[in-house]
Amino acid sequence: MALHHLSPTHLVYAMSRENAPALTVRSGDTIEIETADCFENQIQSENQPFVAINWDHVNPATGPIYVEGADPGDLLAVRVERIEPGDHGVMTTGQGMGVFGDELEESTIHLVPIQDGRIEILGQRWPVNPMIGVIGTAPAGVPVANGTPGEHGGNMDCKPITEGATLVLPVNVPGALFALGDLHAAMGDGEVCSTGVEMPGRVTVTLTVLKSADLPTPFLVDDELAVAIVSRLTLDEAAADAARAMAHWLRRKTGVALPEIAMLLSAKGDLRICQVVDPLKTVRMEFKRSWLGELGVDLEAMFT
Repeated sequence: MALHHLSPTHLVYAMSRENAPALTVRSGDTIEIETADCFENQIQSENQPFVAINWDHVNPATGPIYVEGADPGDLLAVRVERIEPGDHGVMTTGQGMGVFGDELEESTIHLVPIQDGRIEILGQRWPVNPMIGVIGTAPAGVPVANGTPGEHGGNMDCKPITEGATLVLPVNVPGALFALGDLHAAMGDGEVCSTGVEMPGRVTVTLTVLKSADLPTPFLVDDELAVAIVSRLTLDEAAADAARAMAHWLRRKTGVALPEIAMLLSAKGDLRICQVVDPLKTVRMEFKRSWLGELGVDLEAMFT
């Protein structure tokens, strides 16, 4: 298992087949990836003018990484081995931003200390829950700005994309052209003010090409859950399609008819919001891995 390193001097602002690879690796290699925060570290003071931010340099992702042997139609399994936070984060909100944007007249910036596994907000210290906001592969067609999520991944802001999880993404172009960024020291489901605790940091991932796995994408597994992730223009569409993605996958893998699968998910599945502040909204459908085993679904076999 080779260990590589990629610095944040290699930044892209869209997932695109035109991006030149910053690094080439083999399937099964492990890469340590350094990232800038979602503002490309432009915010250094709570008093700096919000209008001074260069909005062409937001949501940068470090990469892309070309994975040898990854062909269109394959899947790329991204095992998140470790997330190392920086020493501070940034939060912003203001007019037109997030759920409260129509109630706010001025922009607010807070620098958030990160120390000993905790963040400081409102004078209180809270546990971190580090996660990856932007993570994806290049789409086959036109480039997609990193701020927009989709079938290729992108800015899903999905809280379970954290240490110990494996995210499965589609390979749309030769080499997959994988990139990630937009780390958060903490983020609640919804990301309602339009930012989490945005931070620079370091992520260690292992990239593995899957040649014959039958999984919807993006799809996440961790020790407890299997998760189908969908982004659509509205929350209603995202919720319906996330449930459908999980249901139709379970139907294929179990042979159980759709009405029974629908009832099972209604009784035992959890439909959760990831984020409501990006150009597309993101929802995830969760189902416990232990219950997959009871249904005869061998999830481990799909990753070998």
